[in-house]
Amino acid sequence: MTVHQQKMQAFTGQDIESFKPEMKIGMLATVTEEGLPHLTLISTLQASGPTQLFWGQFSEGRSKINIRKNPKAGFLIMTLDKDVWRGKATFTHAERSGNEFDILNETPMFRYNAYFGIHTVYYMDLVEQSGRSPLPMSNVIQAAIKTMVAKTLAGKGGKDVLNVFTRKMLDKLDNLKFLSYVGTDGYPVIIPVIQAQSAGMDRVIFSSSVYREDLLDVPAGATAALFCMSFEMQTVLLRGVFKGIHNISGFDCGEIDVNWVYNPMPPKMEQVYPPLKLEKIKAF
Repeated sequence: MTVHQQKMQAFTGQDIESFKPEMKIGMLATVTEEGLPHLTLISTLQASGPTQLFWGQFSEGRSKINIRKNPKAGFLIMTLDKDVWRGKATFTHAERSGNEFDILNETPMFRYNAYFGIHTVYYMDLVEQSGRSPLPMSNVIQAAIKTMVAKTLAGKGGKDVLNVFTRKMLDKLDNLKFLSYVGTDGYPVIIPVIQAQSAGMDRVIFSSSVYREDLLDVPAGATAALFCMSFEMQTVLLRGVFKGIHNISGFDCGEIDVNWVYNPMPPKMEQVYPPLKLEKIKAF
């Protein structure tokens, strides 16, 4: 039996103020047309009131396509103080003007940017949220050490899915990593898995000793997405089959067999694995 945090249907005034700073982590989970989880970094994500969130678009990407076709979304916000909020929301509409449009374009990041600004604002109704919760750093560090020990004995075979850049991103202990899967209600869920590391060329493993209750809810055999980002704003998105939680080298670990890798970084967001077939240019 797992015990979860109480779910709330509104943000407090303090929550809303905490979401306003530009310097924070905002993660948005959407569902693809095939029903698979997708994760995107959305630093503009914040609340316009107790039951509504909004965020701005300045570049094209799959999350915007996904959410227009399937409005069910998951979100995570983490402040510089390492306080975390997680929850579910439903996309309602998008606008190209209005109060939130002006707020986002008046922030220094976009007001003084000569190349791009926010051109569309997306609005979501809150379904539920977890409330403020500090990231358990001591537990995360212990989980990372357990993962390091487990991976040394986990074997390194497999297909050549994870390239050198991706493995280095995953194995850097202070990079942020988040897992998402689609819950039984159709809403994607986001779980911090900062301890996650590569185990060979096509696997990711992570000790389940932190956020264990949430990880136990992920069904074995489900498709999971894993987003990794550095503080230099390098990012990579993986997807694969979650193999469940089992003993690896004496530690209970979650495991993902990776079968898809995506580069979410502008200016060229593109699938990395499986490699895309080169198409002949027939017109200029």
